Amino acid sequence: MNDRIPAEAELAWEDFHRLVNMTSDELRTWLLTDASGEEAFPADPETGVSELGARVVDLLRKRKVDLTDGDADVMRRVVDYVEEHLDAPPPDGASNERWRHELMTVGHDPLRPEPSTA
Repeated sequence: MNDRIPAEAELAWEDFHRLVNMTSDELRTWLLTDASGEEAFPADPETGVSELGARVVDLLRKRKVDLTDGDADVMRRVVDYVEEHLDAPPPDGASNERWRHELMTVGHDPLRPEPSTA
């Protein structure tokens, strides 16, 4: 495809986009809401935002040709995190709010239906 992109980054990109099913705007909104708590936004909502989640927002806004080695590492970290959580769901599955929210913090909503391949 593009010779400038190492094969590892290409695979990381594909796995990342297969598992991260929230858009950058959806994830940003979720992170700011989650950081603010249930009451109201703090003076600086960015202070409670997950660092990994913020990196995912940035990655979702990037083109593949603009990836850095650090980006590929973050994508692999997110893929490992999501797969680990999906491999060991709690007994009540996606209805477990804490488990679902942990996944949503890196851009995967387990309640979102799989895209149709038809």
